[in-house]
Amino acid sequence: MNDEQPTLGQLMRGLRQRNDWTLREMSEKTGIPVSTLSKVEHDRLTLTYDKLVQLSQRLGLRMSELFAQPEEAGAAPVTARRSISSPESAVRVETPNYDYYYLCTELRHKRMIPVVTRIRAKSVEEFGELVRHSGEEYIHVLEGAVEVHTEFYDRITLNKGECLYIDSDMGHAYVAAPGCDEAVVLGVMSSPDKDLMNALMNLHHRDDGDQGREPARGRKS
Repeated sequence: MNDEQPTLGQLMRGLRQRNDWTLREMSEKTGIPVSTLSKVEHDRLTLTYDKLVQLSQRLGLRMSELFAQPEEAGAAPVTARRSISSPESAVRVETPNYDYYYLCTELRHKRMIPVVTRIRAKSVEEFGELVRHSGEEYIHVLEGAVEVHTEFYDRITLNKGECLYIDSDMGHAYVAAPGCDEAVVLGVMSSPDKDLMNALMNLHHRDDGDQGREPARGRKS
């Protein structure tokens, strides 16, 4: 058993995830800015007692409940699910910035969403507003180079073979790095939200300017 006491950030993240709230939803419920909540969850900032009282009152929780840890759950049953996928069987979604190839789509309610993405946007100005969604994501560059823009960090460049893991509630955008016409990345998005794939699809509609393009299955570039 691990006797190490959790940090405030870990407790706050746990509380939010147990309720399936995004950072923005928790901010609206508590009156605490999204940027502050994100920094607290990453243990880069703490909350004053007055803020903790405000948070517990807004959420209708006693202070003891605010810091309660969930009991350890029993062993999860083995589902024996398996899926084999290829570019030909992927569901393709086209937008001005990206082409998305969703893999293993026959499995419903996945906690991880694997996607191969072809990136065409050349700048964050061309990309538009940073995107946010629940959970976390891992990005691995397969071809070209990618410039990563995030809400709380300086931009960085990832070259072929390099990778990144981020909190997806933090605003983020991936664009082709200077001198790179296109880039291809493998992304894996993970969230307790069983409707994560639908949420991602809705983001793509926004990226597509709400033009309502239908996803295509197995269509090659």
